[in-house]
Amino acid sequence: MIIQKQRLKRGWSQQQLAEVSGTSLRTIQRIERGAAPGLETLKSLAAVFETSIEDLRGALDMPTAHDAPETQVSTSEALAMREVRHLRNFYVHFVAYLIVCTSAVAAIWISAPQDLGAAGLLWIVWGAGVALHAARTFLWGGAWERREVERRLGRAL
Repeated sequence: MIIQKQRLKRGWSQQQLAEVSGTSLRTIQRIERGAAPGLETLKSLAAVFETSIEDLRGALDMPTAHDAPETQVSTSEALAMREVRHLRNFYVHFVAYLIVCTSAVAAIWISAPQDLGAAGLLWIVWGAGVALHAARTFLWGGAWERREVERRLGRAL
C-alpha cells in the first residue's frame, strides 16, 4: 500500500508511475496488491520517490512506530484505497458495458434491423451483471467492510 500512497500523494496514475520508474504497469499493479517487488524494481521506485531502498523495503514489509508518517499506511487509509479501487473497477465495467452494448445495437441496426431483440437481450443480461457490480460497490462495499473490520477488531478504526 505504501507505493499506492506515495503515488497518490503525487497525483500519478499507475501508468504514470510505471513510465517514470521504467517498470511495467502490471508490475505496479501487482506491488499495490501486495506482491513483493524485485531488487531492480525497488531501486527504480526508491529513485522515483527519493528515498532509500532500505526505507522503501522496510515500509513494504511492515511499518513500525518509528517509521516516518509518510511511509506508513493506516488501516483506514488502506480501506479507503481499496474502496476507491473497487469504485474505479465499477466505472470501467460500466463504461465498457455502455460502449459495447451501444456498438452492438448500432451494428445490428445497420446490418439486420429485424434482429434487434438480440441486442436487447445483451443489454438486459450484461445490465444485470452491471447492477450486481453496482450493488457490491455501493451497497455492500466500503461502509459494510469498515463495520466488519471494526467488529472483528472490537474497536473503531
